[in-house]
Amino acid sequence: MPLVNGFTLLDIIKERKVVAGAFNTTNLETTVGILKAIEESGIPTFIQVAPTNITLAGYDYIVDMVSRYAKNMDTPVALHLDHGKSFEDVKKATRAGFTSVMIDGAAFDFEENIAFTKKAVDFAKGYGIPVEAELGAILGKEDDHVSEADSKTNPEQVREFVERTGCDILAISVGNVHGLEDEPKIDFELLKEINEVSPVPLVIHGGSGIPDEHIQKMVEFNVAKINIASDLRQSFIRSVGQAYEENNNEANLIKVLQNAEDKVFETVYSKILSMNAVTMEV
Repeated sequence: MPLVNGFTLLDIIKERKVVAGAFNTTNLETTVGILKAIEESGIPTFIQVAPTNITLAGYDYIVDMVSRYAKNMDTPVALHLDHGKSFEDVKKATRAGFTSVMIDGAAFDFEENIAFTKKAVDFAKGYGIPVEAELGAILGKEDDHVSEADSKTNPEQVREFVERTGCDILAISVGNVHGLEDEPKIDFELLKEINEVSPVPLVIHGGSGIPDEHIQKMVEFNVAKINIASDLRQSFIRSVGQAYEENNNEANLIKVLQNAEDKVFETVYSKILSMNAVTMEV
């Protein structure tokens, strides 16, 4: 089927009581590996890309790759912009055909973040797509950006932030971290507090390092989307590195890249099933 609007995907996962993974892509092989896994699992899911990874292909090429494959799928998929750091990022992704976007103003103070986010929300309304915002800073490494900030989301600010910005989903900081170099320590009491006051579904970034049983528990607290990037990138890189180690004269690029794609598929498929192990039994 064609790429679905992010609002539609959120409605579907709510109805099915599942957690949507949001898997970061960069290139063709990673994209195909992710989409094959989504189709095999049958779980509606986001595929996403951050502006830091757009430089390899460009917004239009990412949309073309994802939409060409998705149109022959039966499982709903939305294409999401991850960590848009500027209004220009949001505009470019939206105009290219992304069906969901994120504006990341977590580096700003509360009032600046509200103004920054609202501008993106007002723009996205014209295209009828949802906007994810972020409140609270997340520790860790995201691509080449290293954040030493670890400012957990303040529950007292959540309702005001959502109502004043008009954002549709909210990424929060509750002990989750980007990358695999720091250990996540999820504060479920804080997550519970945030859920009780949030008018919109919640998003957890840094899902690669979070234990599966913790992810499964998050569905109880209106977590609709969990971002996964480092796990599958490592799978791709390790596969290519292993090919070189086994034969440093290897010249069969198709075989090397096909194996890397297969490893991405295995990682994503396993993660989707483990994330939803509890909810799928209901």
